[in-house]
Amino acid sequence: MNQKNALVIFEGKNIRRLWHKEEWHFSVIDIVAVLTDSSLPKRYWSDLKAKLLEEGFEPYDKIVLLKMPAEDGKLRETDSANTETMLRLIQSIPSKKVEPFKRWLAQVGYERIQEIENPELAQDRAKEYYELKGYPKDWIDKRLRGIAIRQELTEEWKKRGIGELREYAILTNEISQATFGVPIKIHKEIKRLDPKFKNQNLRDHMNDLELIFSMLGERLTTEATRKKEVQGFAEGLDAAKEGGKVAGRARADAEKTFGIKVISPENHLDLTKKKRLEKETEELEDKPK
Repeated sequence: MNQKNALVIFEGKNIRRLWHKEEWHFSVIDIVAVLTDSSLPKRYWSDLKAKLLEEGFEPYDKIVLLKMPAEDGKLRETDSANTETMLRLIQSIPSKKVEPFKRWLAQVGYERIQEIENPELAQDRAKEYYELKGYPKDWIDKRLRGIAIRQELTEEWKKRGIGELREYAILTNEISQATFGVPIKIHKEIKRLDPKFKNQNLRDHMNDLELIFSMLGERLTTEATRKKEVQGFAEGLDAAKEGGKVAGRARADAEKTFGIKVISPENHLDLTKKKRLEKETEELEDKPK
């Protein structure tokens, strides 16, 4: 998961957030929708701003416009607020969810600071995230190992003058294409992931073998980057191609030897639907008859 731009979940519903000026900022619209169950959260937020002004609170001084992924996958400016401001805003929302939400917000609002001080917390939260989504334990173990290998690679890139997100994207695609024989875009198409939804992380839909070869490609790229004493993007690109090609030969050999295809059209989209259905069933069962 990208720590600087991530979704968090409250009662089964996604809330967008962005790490901005050393603290988390949350989408106001998402939180309004969660607390009010309104079908028109934008209108509710507009009315709430007027109410806040009457109460003597100036929301426009506290709200920040930040670009976050919309439903169509495009980045759009969204009213956002930090934890302190959000706690003030929700005081004016009549909802039985406010108190549990305050506790939840206090926890997730400061978790990034805790993760910086103790990186193991990031792994723990990633594990909890995938467990909530319904992934099996053995898959989660591989995914977390992949995250650690990926982090090791990006840290190596940073040391060697490669720090732009665009450069990361190009290098990652080179490794993936050399490893799997197709670019990331085609890999996602094979898995029937909708390109409109950019929050559909390809690795979250990989099977065991795909995760293993993805790890191999990135770990070998880290090795090549160190051995070649890479400096800058151009040399990093050569190392990415080399690491990916070695992993690609291993994949091709495995496919030929065992008569298998590593890339699978299977995805994990049904996991989220299943967890949502379970949640709705639990809520129905909890309602008084």
